[in-house]
Amino acid sequence: MNKKTQKAKKIREIWAQSDALRMGMGWTEDDIEKPLIMVNDVFGESHPGSIHLDKLTKEINTGITENGGKPVDFHITDICDGIAQGHNGMNYILLSREIIADMVEIHGNVHPWDGMVLVSSCDKSIPAHLIAAARLDIPTVFVPGGTMRPGPYMTTSGKGGEITLQKKQNKINDFEVMQYKKTGCPSCGACQFLGTANTMQALSEALGLSLPTTALSSATMIDIQQTSRMAGKAVMRLKEKNIKVSDILTKEAFENAIIVHAAIGGSTNAMIHLPALAHALGWELDVKKFDEINKKIPHLCNVAPSGRYPAETLWFAGGIPAVQEELREYLNLDVITVTGNTLGENLDAVKSSGFYERNIGYLANYGLKKSDIITPINESNEKGSVAVLEGNIAPDGAVIKYSAVSEDMMYHVGKAKVFNCEEDCNQAVVDGNVDPGDVLVIRYEGPRGSGMPEMYMTTEAIMSDPRINSSTVLITDGRYSGATRGPCVGHISPEGVTGGPIAFIEDEDLIELDINNRTINIVGIKGKKVDKYEVESIMKERKKKWTPPNLSNRKGIFKKYTESATSGMKGAYMK
Repeated sequence: MNKKTQKAKKIREIWAQSDALRMGMGWTEDDIEKPLIMVNDVFGESHPGSIHLDKLTKEINTGITENGGKPVDFHITDICDGIAQGHNGMNYILLSREIIADMVEIHGNVHPWDGMVLVSSCDKSIPAHLIAAARLDIPTVFVPGGTMRPGPYMTTSGKGGEITLQKKQNKINDFEVMQYKKTGCPSCGACQFLGTANTMQALSEALGLSLPTTALSSATMIDIQQTSRMAGKAVMRLKEKNIKVSDILTKEAFENAIIVHAAIGGSTNAMIHLPALAHALGWELDVKKFDEINKKIPHLCNVAPSGRYPAETLWFAGGIPAVQEELREYLNLDVITVTGNTLGENLDAVKSSGFYERNIGYLANYGLKKSDIITPINESNEKGSVAVLEGNIAPDGAVIKYSAVSEDMMYHVGKAKVFNCEEDCNQAVVDGNVDPGDVLVIRYEGPRGSGMPEMYMTTEAIMSDPRINSSTVLITDGRYSGATRGPCVGHISPEGVTGGPIAFIEDEDLIELDINNRTINIVGIKGKKVDKYEVESIMKERKKKWTPPNLSNRKGIFKKYTESATSGMKGAYMK
């Protein structure tokens, strides 16, 4: 196929002004004849995960130009969960996924694009880009923005939760707090743990929409610039072969991604984002697919928060291809990817490229070997990392990351302590008003309740308090940070504000969490166990007396989102 063939040709012949407008930006006569490739990044001074993306875009543009295309840059700055902690900004985080996806879709329909490259690093921008790619369905390459360098002693920025609690309790001084602030985020890139940002980078590669070896690479090393330039070349190759997003994001590719997610111990937020992505492709992904796969896939990776080490060590250990090599017998190796080749062919190419041998030396700088990070599959004693729970609290389901739960908390019965917002629960933890063994309930924080914010501030407060961190459960219709540790159940559906059972829980109800049997239930009233029929009868009576929260003061995009969002178990997308 002629590289100069372009979709815009017919439109350009209809309306001469379109070319005049392009040439008004400095385009040449040659430029307007080239295939047009949109390069859409989320660069901006919003957080470390986006501050460097303009440099990657520059490399992508070079790769496109060198291969006969005309790159055209568009930008939509994303926002950061960490900066939004502790105030109303957190309620806008998940809905930003919808707005970014919408804007990329709008940008994607302004020109008849021949291809597209998307560039982002973090929690909501990556799934937004993937959703937009699914909607536009043109030749597309996604470029992950890479991972931040570790903090001192292999720590991560997530240490901020512990630091904040210690300061509130006057256990450390302002100087010590500033020492953390100066070192918690020592470079650009996604935060160092396997939170949602790095999980979604990993899944973009596992889905086949990113070039092999690109997820989780160091944001400060030369490799990420080189692979970004390769992405520019790759999109031109996809254009020539007419390989579209729908050719890559098949149901088999989703299964591969969930398999990788289970093995690495990925964030529970992927259980929101992958269903939303499937919906954009025109089909529904049942979250129970995660549970089905997690029961049989070994958990392999020793990466924080489920494990010990920061995310860049996983890349040094061979990255997602090394994990896929361990999982070959489970994966669909014949799926097509952005290389134009199959997954199996990609893995063979990575093996022969010297990538593994080059990177293992970087891991040795830390005194580590590959097996410290990726457990060989025949030596793994764990299965999966996340589960879907059901019960009289969550008839439509709930999720938990059990790889971050200690063995003695896989089953627990405790008294409920109920809060109608995270702020009140967090304050109770900080003030010492939570008893060991309590089951903390935070409701009205689902997609329609308050935009489905994450409960990271509270989970870190719990885990930083040795008095309660080994015995306290937290359940919510909201969601969690990918950095969450401990027995934390989220996405409870139906959510409280729509009249889900979580709205009718009262203080001192007995809550049973049984992760191995995948259940979460009220099993007692006022501290006394009763049978399920009595619980059902009492809950019906409580529902009759229940008054929904008053949401009449909402406005703007927040109002639109909270009035139309689906449940967390469906993907929390706007209808």
